[in-house]
Amino acid sequence: MARLTDNALHVLERRYLLRDERGAVIETPAELFHRVARAVAEAEPADARERMAERFEARMAALEFLPNSPTLMNAGRPHGQLAACFVLPVDDDLAGIFDALKWAALIHQSGGGTGFSFSRLRPRGDVVKTTHGVASGPVSFMRVYDAATEIIKQGGVRRGANMAVLAASHPDVLEFVDAKRGPGLENFNLSVAVPDALFRAAAEGAAWPLRHPRGGAVVRTVEARGLLARIAAGAWASGEPGLVFLDRVEAANPTPDAGRFEAVNPCGEQPLLPFEACTLGSVNLALFARGGRLDGEGLAACVRDGVRFLDDVLDVNVWPLPQIAEVSRRNRKIGLGVMGFADLLVRLGVPYDAPEALAVADDVMGLVQREAHAASEALAAERGPFPGFATSALALLKGAGDAGIEV
Repeated sequence: MARLTDNALHVLERRYLLRDERGAVIETPAELFHRVARAVAEAEPADARERMAERFEARMAALEFLPNSPTLMNAGRPHGQLAACFVLPVDDDLAGIFDALKWAALIHQSGGGTGFSFSRLRPRGDVVKTTHGVASGPVSFMRVYDAATEIIKQGGVRRGANMAVLAASHPDVLEFVDAKRGPGLENFNLSVAVPDALFRAAAEGAAWPLRHPRGGAVVRTVEARGLLARIAAGAWASGEPGLVFLDRVEAANPTPDAGRFEAVNPCGEQPLLPFEACTLGSVNLALFARGGRLDGEGLAACVRDGVRFLDDVLDVNVWPLPQIAEVSRRNRKIGLGVMGFADLLVRLGVPYDAPEALAVADDVMGLVQREAHAASEALAAERGPFPGFATSALALLKGAGDAGIEV
């Protein structure tokens, strides 16, 4: 097993190692990796289970591959919820708004983070016909979610994490952009969903229409350049908001038949459909430098094991809601990432700001992508394609390729 730093041991003891009823730690790091590996390998065929458990455990013990926090915390435990990333729909009525808050509370309790699009909610000041009252707008409900998140800790060990997304065309977008210039919303990251049309309007010096989310009628207009400048000023002042380029994200949606993307997870690395979840894991690039060169074969093998591990997580996971189980099992999304790139460059003797570093990044991530896709295809050959494959964009690409059409 790789040597762990004092800081790593401290974090493991605080967040991940099992405790008894009195709160005393009853697990070592080696036992944690053993627990997680065997729980995840339960998805494997009986005759391969022990072999794959040993392989998974070796990867984690060497710190070459590590899954997301909920997997480390919950695998092998009762009610083991192992996914990190969720997106929940927020409908424009009181029941829908508070249903989403209830679902988020359950997810936070299990260690997951939640993303929401508040773009469906009517703007502040809009008349509510059923009660003849006035709507308070998306930002007000975000503050309600924030207060609830403050109370409910993820897995009992850390505070919950949220992402709020609002369409750039929403009438309350300026209030949203400025929402974190003052106190509050400590448990939220914010991102404006910006379409390509906004940048075209800014380039032309044109006005940008803000539309009512019900029906799309133009409520008023703002200057497109002014809106982008306001977003940039907010990001400079408080780090928020970010941008989600939803047109670009949607163009790469592998399952457009299952719905459109409207939000991302709290750290923004994973666009997800409403009620969709994703399991995450990272390959430690720093450990694949050998004698001043990249060990491509070793890295490729680790990527393949990482893809298989994350796919197994989808089968052993205890999903927090039946709607999430249905969508996630249909699409079977995983998120394989990397860590340790700067350390890899140090071990290769390449300055971080040198042009050679970009070449290393291209080579490394090209290898990771190729091997991850190949591992996914191998799993499909072994286990069958994911349930939503037949109507997915990937099936269309495969059909074009089989017909001799370049894709």
